[in-house]
Amino acid sequence: MRSATPKVLHDLCGLPMVLWPVRAALAAGAERVIVVDSPARAIESVLPQGVELAVQPEPNGTGGAVAAAMAHLDASGAPPAGTVIALSGDVPLIDAAAVRGLAEAHVQSGAPATIVTSELADPSGYGRVVRDSGGAVLRVVETKRDGDASTEELAIQEVNAGIYAFDAVALREALPRLSVENAQGELYLPQVLEQLRADGGGVAAHRLEDPTMMLGVNDRVALARARRLAQYAINHRHMLAGVGIVDPEATVIEVDVEIGRDTTIEPFTTIRGSTRIGERCTIRHSYLIDCVLEDGASVGPFAYLRPGATLREGAKAGTFVEVKNSDIGPGAKVPHLAYIGDADVGERSNLGAGTITANYDGRQKHRTTIGKRVHGGVDTAFVAPVTVGDDAYTAAGSVVTDDVPEGALAVARAKQENVERYAERRDARLHSEER
Repeated sequence: MRSATPKVLHDLCGLPMVLWPVRAALAAGAERVIVVDSPARAIESVLPQGVELAVQPEPNGTGGAVAAAMAHLDASGAPPAGTVIALSGDVPLIDAAAVRGLAEAHVQSGAPATIVTSELADPSGYGRVVRDSGGAVLRVVETKRDGDASTEELAIQEVNAGIYAFDAVALREALPRLSVENAQGELYLPQVLEQLRADGGGVAAHRLEDPTMMLGVNDRVALARARRLAQYAINHRHMLAGVGIVDPEATVIEVDVEIGRDTTIEPFTTIRGSTRIGERCTIRHSYLIDCVLEDGASVGPFAYLRPGATLREGAKAGTFVEVKNSDIGPGAKVPHLAYIGDADVGERSNLGAGTITANYDGRQKHRTTIGKRVHGGVDTAFVAPVTVGDDAYTAAGSVVTDDVPEGALAVARAKQENVERYAERRDARLHSEER
């Protein structure tokens, strides 16, 4: 990935990549989910409650990772029997239905191991599934380094998805016999299949109908492809649930976003995090972060609502308006070209274009309190701390530094003076200087 961030912690539509297979396992009904990490334990901080962490002491391959997970199970007193499913943290698009399908196929097969396979037109980079003359799985040949596979094996198009189901007892017995005699000098998990075959056990194969689910991410190009597929699935899910997305290819919605039916998402919209949008809303291009919009609120386009902003029922923040840590009351309007920070605006107040709350004195922030039904003139600056009473007015261009009583008009600007014949006198002076 050419990154200081561990590969599986790179973001995929609002989640670290590793949490996609973790969520799939949980949704499929796994009794326990164990994530294997290095001694640095970089993944631990993002794991959901109840998901366990096993440490792989050295980076000695997928076989070593599964051995670390099994050691963690055994140390916690897990029963020796049962099914163990191994997923890859860098194969994020596997879903719960596919995990359940593998578990069911494994039980039905009666084999000690079941692997997930798919056929690809271009199998480059994937381990090849080698079968015998009767079609039974013999082994999986890795292709990560020159020398791992023969020319004939490289021509095989059926590939290993890197997803396995094992009988727990058979897996425990096979893991200590893995060898590092390969081009990469690692313990390859597919070697377990050869061990099981040598012990007289068969290996079943479960075909994955959608090969995109086995897409592995090893660089940023593959991550972009995975993101495109994941975003399509997210948008598709919302549209089937009754959300109108005008242009899905120009819309970014992260995985944990909730949207009510009959809401319309206009093009070039990005919705992130755990945003919740109700029914019959229209979402257009604005920036909203950690804020709350009640029913009937209107925002944008090109507004910026920062953390702590609340728009009450029917309130409006218009074009190029920034609101931060402020409560805009029911029916109140901040129509355009304004900054409202650390303020409380009463219901049905209307602040003119260019309104500013000067909330910072160089050392600390102060609040501005604006009452109900206040009419602010254009280009008014409220220098906090200041309070404006109900039904008050401010004249255009005012810099309000003192409290305004209820129903009063605040005029806080210099008296205008007109200098007669200014242009004529100026031109005469310049002409004289040029001489």
